Amino acid sequence: MPIIVPSTYRAPRLLSNGHVQTLYSTLFRKVRGVHYQRERITTPDDDFLDLDWSRIGSQRLAILSHGLEGNTRRPYMSGMVRALNAGGWDALGWNYRGCSGEPNKQLRAYHSGSTDDLQIVITHVMAQGIYSDIVLIGFSLGGNITLKYVGERGPQIDPMIKKAVAFSVPCDLKCGALKMAQPANKPYQAMFLRALHERIKRKAQILPDQMSDDGFDQIRSFKDFDDRYIAPIHGFKNAEDYWEKANSKQFLPHICIPTLLVNAKNDPFLTAPCYPFEEAEANPNFFLEVPESGGHVGFIAFNNRGEYWSESRAMEFLETANSMNLR
Repeated sequence: MPIIVPSTYRAPRLLSNGHVQTLYSTLFRKVRGVHYQRERITTPDDDFLDLDWSRIGSQRLAILSHGLEGNTRRPYMSGMVRALNAGGWDALGWNYRGCSGEPNKQLRAYHSGSTDDLQIVITHVMAQGIYSDIVLIGFSLGGNITLKYVGERGPQIDPMIKKAVAFSVPCDLKCGALKMAQPANKPYQAMFLRALHERIKRKAQILPDQMSDDGFDQIRSFKDFDDRYIAPIHGFKNAEDYWEKANSKQFLPHICIPTLLVNAKNDPFLTAPCYPFEEAEANPNFFLEVPESGGHVGFIAFNNRGEYWSESRAMEFLETANSMNLR
């Protein structure tokens, strides 16, 4: 019954509020000392993915998946890369289609269930023949992709992929989308929709016959956006169909490698269904940790390494996945 209690995370004094944790980590954290080497790979549909490598010459690699409208430069990504390198791991952050600073070529973009693109990255890595161990780490939307990926493959997952870690995951997509539409989260939703609007406008410039932002001002929620863009572009009937099929929660029972999900109890973007206690109790490979605090991809910590608790926690799990305090 791998529910980890109690969590070791303790928020700094005056920084325990979920909104404060979320905003502080986004607005004020600076991560120095991470230097990427970019590699562009071509996808089977004649598009591209930009991969950012941070190598130290290890035979162990962590592949990192970012959140909605994120990229490999976000502090939670570069902070984890720095911690991984310090712990003896090579790191690879992949930018989703259109997230590396340049619009992608095809109409399709990315979404919460884009495990096909993650597979392209993994296949590319494995073809190099360098690594003996690979782990997957995901944040928010990228955490949903990560959990869905390992759950979809179940016992057929490649034996080179040893473990997975995910933070702040809306693993019930419908509940997460509806929570974002609540009054307290409207500023966050508006920020994301502005970023998505800019993405749509850039795509409309290169694909004017297939994409338009006409009437975008009528989009007020993620449901509106998913109904108009994500669902029809990516082969779903509507937002509800997309949420149902891209949802990682349904795949949690099939996870067959040690996998850790950390969702803070005060995450402003999550609701009760995003805390899969029953799934963790039923699957010995799926570990759930629910700190009292942490916000959304927050988990602030102050120390001389400049390392957030999420980074220390991930490293601990990767190295000692079977020595935990379980309920």
